Amino acid sequence: MAQCVQSVQELIPDSFVPCVAALCSDDAERLTRLNHLSFAELLKPFTRLTSEVHMRDPNNQPHIIKNLKIAVSNIITQPPQPGAIRKLLSDVVSGSQPADGLVANVITAGDYDLNISATTPWFESYRETFLQSMPASDHEFLNHYLACMLVASSSEAEPMEQFGKLSQEQHRIQHNNDYSYPKWFIPNTLKYYVLLHDVSAGDEQRAESIYEEMKQKYGTQGCYLLKINSRTSNQASDEQIPDPWSQYLQKNSIQNQESYEDGPCTISSNKNSDSNLLSLDGLDNEVKDGLPNNFRAHPLQLDSSSDPSNNIDGPDHVKSASSLHETKKANPGIIHGACLTLTDHDRIRQFVQEFTFRGLLPHIEKTIRQLNDQLISRKGLSRSLFSATKKWFSGSKVPEKSINELKNTSGLLYPPEAPELQIRKMADLCFLVQHYDLAYSCYHTAKKDFLNDQAMLYAAGALEMAAVSAFLQQGAARPYPAHYMDTAIQTYRDICKNMILAERCVLLSAEILKSQSKYSEAAALLIRLTSEDSDLRSALLLEQAAHCFINMKSPMVRKYAFHMILAGHRFSKAGQKKHALRCYCQAMQVYKGKGWSLAEDHINFTIGRQSYTLRQLDNAVSAFRHILINESKQSAAQQGSFLREYLYVYKNVSQLSPDGPLPQLPLPYINSSATRVFFGHDRRPADGEKQAATHVSLDQEYDNESSQQWRELEEQVVALVNKGVIPPNFHPTQYCLNSFSDNSRFPLAVVEEPITVEVAFRNPLKVPLLLTNLSLLWKFQPKDCSGKNDEEVKELVTSEPEMIGTEVISEFLINSEESKVARLKLFPHHIGELHILGVVYNLGTIQGSTTVDGIGALPGCHTGKQSLSMSVRGRQDLEIQGPRLNSTKEEKTSITYGPDRRLDPIIVEEMPLLEVFFIHFPTGLLCGEIRKAYVEFVNVSKCPLTGLKVVCKRPEFFTFGGNTAALTPLSPSASENCSAYKTVVTESTSVCTALTSSASSVDFGIGIGSQPEVIPVPLPDTVLLPGASVQLPLWLRGPDEEGVHEINFLFYYESVKKLPKIRHRILRHTAVICTSRSLNVRATVCRSNSLEDEEGRGGNMLVFVDVENINTSEAGVKEFHIVQVSSSSKHWKLQKSVNLSENKDAKLGSREKGKFCFKAIRCKEKEVATQSSEKYTFADIIFGNEQIISSASPCADFFYRSLSSELKKVQPSAHTEKQSVEDAVRLIQKCSEVDLNVVILWKAYVVEDSKQLILEGQHHVILHTVGKEAYSSPQKQEPPEMEPLKFFRPENTAVSSRPSVEQLSSLIKTSLHYPESLNHPFHQKSLCLVPVTLLLSNCSKADVDVIVDLRHKTTSPESLEIHGSFTWLGQTQYKLQLKSEEIHSLQLKACFVHTGVYNLGTPRVFAKLSDQVTVFETSQQNSMPALIIINNV
Repeated sequence: MAQCVQSVQELIPDSFVPCVAALCSDDAERLTRLNHLSFAELLKPFTRLTSEVHMRDPNNQPHIIKNLKIAVSNIITQPPQPGAIRKLLSDVVSGSQPADGLVANVITAGDYDLNISATTPWFESYRETFLQSMPASDHEFLNHYLACMLVASSSEAEPMEQFGKLSQEQHRIQHNNDYSYPKWFIPNTLKYYVLLHDVSAGDEQRAESIYEEMKQKYGTQGCYLLKINSRTSNQASDEQIPDPWSQYLQKNSIQNQESYEDGPCTISSNKNSDSNLLSLDGLDNEVKDGLPNNFRAHPLQLDSSSDPSNNIDGPDHVKSASSLHETKKANPGIIHGACLTLTDHDRIRQFVQEFTFRGLLPHIEKTIRQLNDQLISRKGLSRSLFSATKKWFSGSKVPEKSINELKNTSGLLYPPEAPELQIRKMADLCFLVQHYDLAYSCYHTAKKDFLNDQAMLYAAGALEMAAVSAFLQQGAARPYPAHYMDTAIQTYRDICKNMILAERCVLLSAEILKSQSKYSEAAALLIRLTSEDSDLRSALLLEQAAHCFINMKSPMVRKYAFHMILAGHRFSKAGQKKHALRCYCQAMQVYKGKGWSLAEDHINFTIGRQSYTLRQLDNAVSAFRHILINESKQSAAQQGSFLREYLYVYKNVSQLSPDGPLPQLPLPYINSSATRVFFGHDRRPADGEKQAATHVSLDQEYDNESSQQWRELEEQVVALVNKGVIPPNFHPTQYCLNSFSDNSRFPLAVVEEPITVEVAFRNPLKVPLLLTNLSLLWKFQPKDCSGKNDEEVKELVTSEPEMIGTEVISEFLINSEESKVARLKLFPHHIGELHILGVVYNLGTIQGSTTVDGIGALPGCHTGKQSLSMSVRGRQDLEIQGPRLNSTKEEKTSITYGPDRRLDPIIVEEMPLLEVFFIHFPTGLLCGEIRKAYVEFVNVSKCPLTGLKVVCKRPEFFTFGGNTAALTPLSPSASENCSAYKTVVTESTSVCTALTSSASSVDFGIGIGSQPEVIPVPLPDTVLLPGASVQLPLWLRGPDEEGVHEINFLFYYESVKKLPKIRHRILRHTAVICTSRSLNVRATVCRSNSLEDEEGRGGNMLVFVDVENINTSEAGVKEFHIVQVSSSSKHWKLQKSVNLSENKDAKLGSREKGKFCFKAIRCKEKEVATQSSEKYTFADIIFGNEQIISSASPCADFFYRSLSSELKKVQPSAHTEKQSVEDAVRLIQKCSEVDLNVVILWKAYVVEDSKQLILEGQHHVILHTVGKEAYSSPQKQEPPEMEPLKFFRPENTAVSSRPSVEQLSSLIKTSLHYPESLNHPFHQKSLCLVPVTLLLSNCSKADVDVIVDLRHKTTSPESLEIHGSFTWLGQTQYKLQLKSEEIHSLQLKACFVHTGVYNLGTPRVFAKLSDQVTVFETSQQNSMPALIIINNV
C-alpha cells in the first residue's frame, strides 16, 4: 500500500470516536448560519482535545486517553441511502487528484526506474469518508449516539421553554417506534444544554441570567453558555481571520452534500442566498418545528444519455457527478466564520473541552461501571440459565420463547437488552476511550457467546474489533490475530452478504499488515475483496495492492504494473477517468520498451481514449501516435481501427486551432537519409532512331566507382580548359544528391529548371495509407538581381507560386508494409536561397477495405479515386543528419556531425542547357567494326552555349572526323555499299603495289602534348544559340576486346556570359556496346636478306601478317574479305605484297586463317625530313577494286587514337626503367626498333533477317621491335607461376645497364653474295675456289668496330659434317670499323675439295661500339642458311 499521512495507530482511534448528536432551535441555527456554518460544522475544527484526559476504569485504576476526538453531528432521522453514499465516495475520489507539484518517488528495481506517486491522497480521503459515513447498525454500537447537545439561542423569547421542547423532541426521536434511526447507545442519553449568545447583537445580561437559570435546573455539569459572533459580518473584510473550517468542508462529508438535493432548481429557489450551504442534517421536513432537513431520498443518478464524448467509452460509462461539486468549490465569495474572532475560536474550543471533561467522559465512565456491574451480577445467573435452557431444548438450538429472536441468514438477532449485547456495548465503550485491554477481553468474551449462538453477524463484528484491540494494546501483549480478521471478512462477505462491513475489515487489516511490513498478505487481502458490485472500491483496492507489490523488500515490478492496469480498468468503469489515466500511465513505465508490444498498444490505446475524454488532446494524440509508430504486431483490422481513432482525435485537435501550425504526422515513416535531390529536367524517352543522352536520373543506382570516373573526366576537361591546372575552387558537378554524395556545400540550382526531391516513404502498418495533396514544404529567401538580399526577408511558405512553383500529387497510395518513393518537384522562378523543409499532405486511409485493387472493396470504394474515410492535414520534416566528422582529434573523441545541405539549394541565374541525341547509334558491333552514326546537339535554354567538348576514357572508340573538311567524307552514300570510309575506285592491277599518301596527326586532334581524351566538338561558329540544333557525323569503332563495354562520354560546355557561381555545365552519356569477335591479326617484321632495294640502299623489311577469322557464327557473319592492308609510319612504308598465290580475293570463312607477306622499305629522305611535324606516311595495298584512303577520316582517326592509347600504355614503363641507360646503349636498342604500324581493313558479309548486310572495319597492329610478334587485340596474360620461397635475403645486385643479346645481335647485319650453284671439273683441278662477297651493314647511328673470324668455331667432328669440309682461304680474321649506317664488303674465297651442298654461313662476326669495351657476336639466326651446290662436270 502507498504511504499514508497517518500511522495506523492514529488512524484507527480517529476512525472510531464517541458520537454526539446536536439538536438546535431555529434561532440558534440562524446564529451559526451567519458564519455560513451549521452548529455541528461550527464545532468541527475544535473537536480534538488538546490535552490528555484521565478517567478511571471499572477497577478504579486511572486510565489516560490521548488525542481524544469527538464527532458532533446534526440528527438525521433517515439512514443515508446507499446510492447517496456511493455518489459521495465517488465525488471524494474524483475531487482528490495528485497535486501538480507532488514529488514522485523514484523506485529502482532491477533495470526499472519507476516514477511512482508515494502517497495516494484519494484513497485516504475515500477511506476516511467511507468510515465516517458508515450507517449505524444494530450489531455494534461504535457509531451510536452517546449524548445529545440541545442548543437554543439567548435571543429567543422563552429559552427555557425551547430547551424543554428540544428535550422532548430528542426523547421522541429516541424512544418513539416511528424512528428507527438514528441509533442511541443507551436509553438514558446524556443531554447537554447549550445556550448560544450573539455577542455583537444580543443582551449579555439576559444571557447570563438565563444561564444561571439553566445551572439551577440542569446542574453546572449539564449546561454551557457559548458566546459567539463577536463582530458583525460587514467588519469581516477589515481583518483577515484564519478559516479552519474550509479543510473540513471541502471534503464532501455526508453532512455537506447539497448536490444531493433534488436538483439545481431547489437550490436557486431558496429565498436565503446562503441556502446553497444549507446542511443536509436535521429532521424530516414534516416535523412540526420545521427543523431543516434536505436529506430526503438520494438515489444515485446514472446519466445514461450518451453525449458525443462518451462514444469512445462504451455503454458502461457512468458520468462523474463532480460537476456540481466543482461549481460549489469554484464559488470564492463565501468566507466561513466571518463573524467570529480568535477569542470566539478559543471559546468554542473551551466549550468542547468542558463538554467532554464535565459531561461526556463522566457519562461514559459511569456507563462502563454500570454495564460492568450488570454483567458481573448477571453473569452467573444468565450463563447458567442459558446453558440450562440450551440443554433443556434439543441440541444447540436456543428455545424460541427464551429470547425474542428473529431468524435471518446471518443467524440470530438479539433484542437490545440481551446480556451478550451489554458485553459488546461495554467493549465498544472501552474501545472508544482507548482502553484496549479491557475492550479486547470483552470482545473476546462476546465473540465466544455469539459463536455459541451461531449469531454470525455479531460474531464477525466481535472478531473484527478483537483483532484491532489486540493490535492496539500498549506494549503488544499479544500478536495481531490476523486469522480473526480473515474469519470476520469471510463471514461478512459470504454469510452476511454485507460488503460494506467486509470492506471496513479489509481496510483496517491491510493497514495493520502494512505497518508490520507484511505486504504480500496485505496485497492478497485487498485483491480478495475486489468484486463486480463496486468498480470504485475494486479500483482503489487493486491500486493499493499494486503499491504493496512495489513496496516489498524485493519489489515485484510486473505485478505492480499488472494490478495498476486492472485498477485503471476499474477506475474507467467507475467513471474516474483521471485516475484511470494515471494508473495506465504509471503501469506504462514498466511495459515501455521491453518488447511487450501488444500490452503497450493496449495501454497506449486506453491512455489515448481516456485523455481524449478528459480533453487532454495532446496526450491523446501522443498515445495514439505511439501505437502507430512502433512496429506493431497487431492484426490489420486492429491497426485500421487504431488509425481511424488516431485520425478522429487528430481532427478534433486540429479543429481547435485551425490557423495554428500544421501538426507533425507520424505516418508514413520517412527515411530522411534516403532522400535524393535531382536538379534538372527529366530525361526524354527515345524517339524512334533518336536516343537521348542518358545523363543523370533518379532511376540510376548510385555507383561509387562510376561517380569517381565521372569526377576524373570532369577534372580532366576542366584542367585542359584552365591551361592544365584545376582551379582551387573547383567542385565536381553533382546533379543528383544522395547519402553518398558530398553534401557539405550548398548545391546550385538554375532558375526555371525543376528541382525534384525523392522522398522515401514506408508504411509500417498492415493497412494501406492514402496521402492526398502531397507536396513539398519550403521557405524561400529571394535576392534581387544584384545578388543582395531584399530589404525584408520574407519567409514564403508554399503560398507564392510566382516565386517557386510547387507540384502537388493529388493521390499517393502506399500499400500495407510497402516502401515507396514519391518524386516531388519545385519550379524556381526567382534567384535566392531555397530551403526545403519537409512534406505536407493529408493523411487518410481507404474506407472499409484493406485491398487496393478493388477486389473485396466496398461499393463506394471504387479504385482510381479512393473515397476517404477521414483525413487530417499535417506535415513531416525532412531532417537529414550529415556525415560523422572524423578528421581532427576533437572530432574523433566526440560525436559530431557535419552539415547536410542537399535540401538547401541556392537558385542562380539562367544557364545554357544542352541536350544531346544520338541517331542510328548501334548497340552491337564486331570487334574493330566501323559504323557511322549522327549526334544532335540542341540548346534548349534561353542562353547561348559555347566551348563544347566531349571527354571520354576510350577516345579510340569514336571520332567526329578530322579538322579539315577535305579529310571528312560528306555523307554515308559517297561510295558504293554506303561505306563509312572515303574511297576511290582503282583500276585492277596485277601487282599489289602500294599507293601512298600522308597526313599529320595534328589534323586529327592528336598533337604533341595534347590530351587525346578531350575532343572539342566541331560546332559551326563554336556557339550554339538558344533553341538551335546541330547534327554532326560520329564514327564508332567496336573495341578490340569482345564483351559488353560501358563507355562514358562527358560533354562539357560553358555559357557565353561568364557567371561567378557556375563556370561550366556537363552532360553525361553512357553508351553500352556489346562487341563480338571478328578477326585476330598477328604480325612480325624481319630484316630482309637482300640488301639492295630499287634505290640501291639497304634496309628492307619483310612484314608477315597472319589474319584469323575467330568469329563465332552466332553473329551471322558468313565471311570476311580483307580489302586492304595499309601501313602508317614516320619512317617506313609497305611497298608491295609478296604473296605467292595468285588468288587476289582474300576471303576468310569461319575459323580460317590467311597469311600475308609484304615488303616494307624506308621512306624517302624528303618524306622523313619533317619528323617533328608528326607527319605520317600512309601506304595502301589494295586487294579489291576500291581504295580506302587510309589517311582520311575515319580510318586515320581510329589509327591515331589506337596508336596514342597504345603509346600511353607502353610509355610509362619504358620511361621509368630506361632513364638511367647510357646513350650508347640507347643507340644499340634503336637498331632493333621499328615504328611500322599496319592497318588491316576488312568487310564482313552478314545475313540478318534474310537480308545481306556488309559491315566494314579495321584492325591495327603496332610493330615496335624487329622479330617480335605483335597482335591486334590484347593477349590474355598467363598468370605467372609462384616463385619458390626464399629464406635468405638476396644480395643487392645493381641492375646492369647492358643491352640484351637480341638488341646487340641486330647491331650489324651480314649478307653473303655468291653463286647459288657451281660446276667444277674436279678431275682437272682438285680444288674448287669460289669468290664470296660478305656485306657488313652497320644498322646503328654510331661507329662500330667489327671483327670477322673465318675460323670454324667447333673442334668436334660432328660439326664438320654439318658444314661440310670446306675452308676459307686467305686472311682468317679481319678488323674493320664501320661508320654510321655504312655498308662494307669483304671479298672472301672458299675452297672445296669435292662435290656437295655446303653452308657458307660460318663466318663469325663480332662487333662492339668503338667507345665500348664489350665485344659480342652477331647472330644470323633470322637469315636463310647460305647454301651453295658444287657440281662435278
